[in-house]
Amino acid sequence: MILALFVGAMILNYLARSVLGVAAPVILAEQSISTQQYSWITGAFQIGVMLQPLAGYLLDGTGLRIGFWLCATIWSLVTMAHVFAGGWVSFAALRGLLGLAEGSAQPAGQKLVAEWFPARERGAAGGIYNIGASFGAVLAPPLVAWAVAVQSWRLAFVVTGLLGLVWSLAWLRWYNAPQRHTGLSDAERTHILAGQEVALAADTERPSILALLRRRNLWGIALPRLLADPAWGMLSFWMPLYLVRVRHFDLTQLAIFAWLPFLAADLGCLFGPAVAAFLGRRGVSLVNARRGAFTLGAVMMTGMALVGTVTSPYAAIALLCLGGFAHQTLSVTVITMASDLFRRNEVATAAGLAGLAGNLGVLVFSLVLGRMVDVVGYGPFFILLGGLDLAGAILLWTLVRKPA
Repeated sequence: MILALFVGAMILNYLARSVLGVAAPVILAEQSISTQQYSWITGAFQIGVMLQPLAGYLLDGTGLRIGFWLCATIWSLVTMAHVFAGGWVSFAALRGLLGLAEGSAQPAGQKLVAEWFPARERGAAGGIYNIGASFGAVLAPPLVAWAVAVQSWRLAFVVTGLLGLVWSLAWLRWYNAPQRHTGLSDAERTHILAGQEVALAADTERPSILALLRRRNLWGIALPRLLADPAWGMLSFWMPLYLVRVRHFDLTQLAIFAWLPFLAADLGCLFGPAVAAFLGRRGVSLVNARRGAFTLGAVMMTGMALVGTVTSPYAAIALLCLGGFAHQTLSVTVITMASDLFRRNEVATAAGLAGLAGNLGVLVFSLVLGRMVDVVGYGPFFILLGGLDLAGAILLWTLVRKPA
């Protein structure tokens, strides 16, 4: 029940951030926003999300129930406020606020998985809740197409925000920590506690961001995310524009095809943990099993380099689907490692710091893409995405050390 509740949060979180990307062709034309200005809008969102360490620190300090309820309420209200935007500056301001609130999702997910699941079940739990991220992006294209047909792109933001407010009330009603949840049986509570690593139990100290930054394990998961997350930024914010401007899709074709890479990403959310579990059953340690799953995803990710070279738009969609599948295979794996390497009272802060690195990668990638795409096209950027994760795999194997 707890996992299903959080999957709902991830669906709405990524639906809220994906609506703009799908509606971008309509909004940019209506509001005379240039490609470079659009990169500033997406960059503002990434700057907001980069403050994930603050969200993680809030969640570690206040607890998930109140802290995440507050964040979800704020991002829902900001989503609805997009209906009043006019021009790139107002869009950028709203996206920055949205990113600040939505940046709480991954730290919250890692804290929830660390508290509610034994070590061997965390990979599967992390993969399942990350399906919500992909499924939210799946819903965005048909929602925007429906909104434009019924009224305008603004309706999509209103519907998404209202759904978020309803969910936040459900969270406040039904969520609590395992120690205080009245619906948890003694057998379930014992199962959870028996599978937790003693070395990662919470201590009485508040997490120190400076102390975490001095640990090589933090950099071991943060740097691979820096290199991996631009692929998700491409799919979420730039793929609709690419399909419209390069592959000449219309809004109906976007509604039919643009969700497919995210459906493939859903399967990747399950495949990565399945690979790690397969390796674990054959005697591979938990950390090495996660690294093996990441490496396999990085190898598959090289297919993304061919997106710009194929002539058929349907072949391009197929390669984008491979990219979505490969990215989530490796992404959910490295995200889950925060709960394998850090204490329960610091896992949200550590996940937030790793998320900062990931979103910094998206920010830099988006700004460079927005500045250069009209000159060099999308091809070089797809080639870059195809190779970054191989470097990330090398860093993951080199820097991360198993906890004592």
